[in-house]
Amino acid sequence: MLPTWLPLLLVVAAWTQPPPSDTTLHRSEIRVRDPFVLADPETKTYYLYSSTTHGMDASEPRKSVVVYRSADLERWSAPVTVAEFPPGHWGRETVWAPEVHRYKGRYYLFVTLTSTETLPTPPGRPRNLKRGTEILVADRPEGPFVPLGKGSQTPPDWMALDGTLWVEDGVPYMVFCHEWIQITDGSVDLVRMNDDLSAPVSKPVTLFHASEADWVRCRADLGELFEGKRYHAFITDGPWLHRTRTGRLFMLWSSYGPTKYATGVAVSTSGRITGPWVQQQAPLWLDDGGHPMLFTAFDGRLVMTIHQPNRLVERARFFEVEDTGETIRIVGEVTNAHAPATPLPR
Repeated sequence: MLPTWLPLLLVVAAWTQPPPSDTTLHRSEIRVRDPFVLADPETKTYYLYSSTTHGMDASEPRKSVVVYRSADLERWSAPVTVAEFPPGHWGRETVWAPEVHRYKGRYYLFVTLTSTETLPTPPGRPRNLKRGTEILVADRPEGPFVPLGKGSQTPPDWMALDGTLWVEDGVPYMVFCHEWIQITDGSVDLVRMNDDLSAPVSKPVTLFHASEADWVRCRADLGELFEGKRYHAFITDGPWLHRTRTGRLFMLWSSYGPTKYATGVAVSTSGRITGPWVQQQAPLWLDDGGHPMLFTAFDGRLVMTIHQPNRLVERARFFEVEDTGETIRIVGEVTNAHAPATPLPR
């Protein structure tokens, strides 16, 4: 049976599409947290997905995912709504970390949603809310995306977030994070999905915890507050999988580093998604930026995008990176897809 709110979602998505516009926005004008780029080689179009709540503000009345389009990563079209979460939807308190994957000829939106429904809260921890990654599907990158089920595809009693798709030997998996709010030492976890991505077919398996990385710091030690208090906790955010040119399997992910929000790299010693996973000693990015993902530009360069800074005025930044086979190395910043990368200051 379809969810009772599904017809309303479709109507809202249709009515919220803005009229065609010649308006262009410079990258610096677009506030985006957890940026995700889908590069479509057929149309030579870059699609940048974002949340209208920027992942942070529950008071924002619109709860939706939008997409911007670009040919050069510098100038972008006005946003178009691709998914809306109307009143009555299970998880419209906040909308986080949308990403779109092409899988078996269709497009799948993974988005992290939070409910007002509470979960059992461990003593001395922040209030636990129902949070998870829901998967929606569409026939085009522009949507409209419709839900595959009635709720999240992550465990309903977990505070889970930042789900991403990984396919290995034809088998789809979702890799996601288990929130520090619930377990103190945040983790990256794995579930096997059924063939149409509508439901998991395995129990979650923990791949690693945040504290296993030497570069990660406790958020309280950096003076970070949550709801006005300091909590001893280690964070996992934004996992992204990458198969290197030598066949190794890397995972980029974010946490708090020596001074600020940062991004590091983990390596599967088996070359398989199940690990074991070991953490590279030095983080890839230290300067208050994270939630990484990689895509291939139309000239063949491998590009990483992150948001920076980590609050209030987040912007997408793009970096050409080199896959050395042994690690990922930043070459320089990409300000326009048709120009060479600009070396970073030393």
